[in-house]
Amino acid sequence: MSDSPTDPRRRHSAPVVDGVGKAASRAMLRAVGFKDEDFTKPQVGIASTWSNLTPCNSHIDELARQASAGADAAGGKGVIFNTITISDGIANGTEGMKYSLVSREVICDSIETVAGCEGFDGLVAIGGCDKNMPGCLMGLARLNRPSVFVYGGTILPGKGHTDIVSVFEAMGAHSRGDLDLIELKQIEETAIPGPGACGGMYTANTMASAIEALGMSLPGSSAQNAVSQAKHDDCHAAGQAVLALLERDIKPSDIMTREAFENAVTVVIALGGSTNAVLHLIAMANTVGVTLDLDDFTTIGKRVPVLADLRPSGHYMMSELVAIGGIQPLMKLLLDAGLLHGDCLTVTGKTLAENLAEVAPYPDDQTIIAPLSAPLKTESHLRILFGNLAPEGAVAKITGKEGTRFSGTARVFGSEEEAQARINDGTVVAGDVVVIRYEGPKGGPGMREMLTPTSAIMGRGLGSEVALITDGRFSGGSHGFVVGHISPEAFDGGPLALVEDGDMITIDAQVNTIEIDLSDEQMTRRRAAWQKPAPRYTRGVLAKYAKVVSSASTGAVTDIADGPELNK
Repeated sequence: MSDSPTDPRRRHSAPVVDGVGKAASRAMLRAVGFKDEDFTKPQVGIASTWSNLTPCNSHIDELARQASAGADAAGGKGVIFNTITISDGIANGTEGMKYSLVSREVICDSIETVAGCEGFDGLVAIGGCDKNMPGCLMGLARLNRPSVFVYGGTILPGKGHTDIVSVFEAMGAHSRGDLDLIELKQIEETAIPGPGACGGMYTANTMASAIEALGMSLPGSSAQNAVSQAKHDDCHAAGQAVLALLERDIKPSDIMTREAFENAVTVVIALGGSTNAVLHLIAMANTVGVTLDLDDFTTIGKRVPVLADLRPSGHYMMSELVAIGGIQPLMKLLLDAGLLHGDCLTVTGKTLAENLAEVAPYPDDQTIIAPLSAPLKTESHLRILFGNLAPEGAVAKITGKEGTRFSGTARVFGSEEEAQARINDGTVVAGDVVVIRYEGPKGGPGMREMLTPTSAIMGRGLGSEVALITDGRFSGGSHGFVVGHISPEAFDGGPLALVEDGDMITIDAQVNTIEIDLSDEQMTRRRAAWQKPAPRYTRGVLAKYAKVVSSASTGAVTDIADGPELNK
């Protein structure tokens, strides 16, 4: 092996396995299946998020094997490794949910760690749940080696057109007395029929769509059922595509450009996607050295309408969008209307416009995607709010169904659990603005999702009569008059820390403001009396995260990259 040829595609693997001095490395690899001929092939790391702790990822082991086979078929050597995943759906409403956003950083770190150590020349990353998708993309961006992301796919609907959010809202209906225990158990038993990510335009499907629009997935990857031949074929093709990217030395930094991020934001808005997309896209852009901020969502949102009638605010599920063609016809529609940058490079090696050139329109009789001439909402549902409660910004998902303005009296809670108990026992009533604070990136720590309290509000029939604001965040399944990501967070002394029961709060999604009816003098007096709480964790991963994490307004990231040259 001392005189093996140097293949320019093997920029990272050659120093690990070439030459007499690397005999020990080769000996280790022979034990896991490498043959003589494999040492001269480009190595493609397959980052799998397989786990049987959640249906979102329970099938990904087989998908990883398909991707590895695709890399092998194209002349490379696939090597599968795992990273972690957690389940928001299981952890929501518990202390464990504080690890959710933290896991995004752990996943990113772990992919960088394994690929950086082992010398993979290219990568395929396969994700199937909320945090592991942006975590995968951030890891690929840090490494900046030819890479493709694959989405694990969406789940099928449960009995009676149900899904995980149906279960959360059924819990709220039960607490109100509208659903007995037998009915609740029936929904619990049938809402999740098998593998795949949560079935509406929640965070998983939102991020998968955004990543495809970004150009980092093969066309169609974001809109396939988890259990399908199409998804197997997608994974096999992704493994092959990495070898083609290696031939042309096309890296994530060539694809994840400013214009590509604008495309991703545009598609998220058109689909009525999750508020988490704001947090994750800003974080992903930061990692690859692209400037993207809250104001960009407002600017793009003024020209992009909401077209998709998808859950949680709409009627349909992702599997039903899959059945009529997925997001490719939508992207073609947006491109033809001048709302997408068609010259952006993608992992096919072609531009977005080239990928969409032969895409057929949706069937004439479909009712999931509205025409541009009659949108569901003429501007974005993602509203970036500023005001004396959020000087650095906040993020709301306002579809218009819940109205565009809410004014009410504050009912203040220092944790999600406290708020949940008072919603369930009827303390929270019509006209309240539920304030949940000390749940931000540092204060939580971990910026928990508030799916349980928002679902309880909906389940109790208060969706249009109660608002909820927080320095935490929301699940893609949350809907109603909700505002999250309030920055600065309460733990850092943000104005949310100064709110008292009975204060009047006004949220206006037309002028994009969130204000508390207090004078500057009153705020100053309250600030002088405020004392910063002690950290909730002083050891372990949550404590480390709290010490280094940035504000939600900058993506809640734990490292600030100087640009895409990291780990080259």
